Amino acid sequence: MEMFDVVDEEGRPTGETVSRQEAHDKGIRHRTAHIWAVRREPEKSGIQILLQKRAMDKDSFPGQYDTSSAGHIHAGDEPRISAVRELREELGITVRPEELKFAGKFRVHYTETFHGKPFLDDEVAFVYVCDRPVALSELKLQKEEVEAAGWFDLEETWQAVLRHDPMYCVPRGGLEVLRAYLLEERP
Repeated sequence: MEMFDVVDEEGRPTGETVSRQEAHDKGIRHRTAHIWAVRREPEKSGIQILLQKRAMDKDSFPGQYDTSSAGHIHAGDEPRISAVRELREELGITVRPEELKFAGKFRVHYTETFHGKPFLDDEVAFVYVCDRPVALSELKLQKEEVEAAGWFDLEETWQAVLRHDPMYCVPRGGLEVLRAYLLEERP
């Protein structure tokens, strides 16, 4: 059974833990790690982001394109270590913790119905950027989690998210953190 730390508004553990099911049944605040694989395309004068297409049997947003990799932070784990684990498990990308750059945090809070069941989500998401080269042919997709992956233009994806394009479930807050980070680091 997956257990999560209950956290305060800043994502600091309170000392309490809950199961994954209880967190989503009751909307209890917990932590997630979101990792963005990015690449710069000088010939296109833009930035591309790797998006994963969620497996059809996922408990939330099945079949939609999402953050490169994301997942819950297990009770007692640190965000960066969870980010390393998620990249390896979902996409087969192996990185050292120091290769992931911390970009910031954002809140996820929504109520939806998936597969006929209410899903209450309240997260503090820790955002990391992986900017080393990643070839699609080298990815090892975790079939239970990821149906496909592809490179997408960052600004086109941003516009699609703003339009609420149903092809995407990319969290707007995550893209805002990523865009702000990338704007700050540009030469």
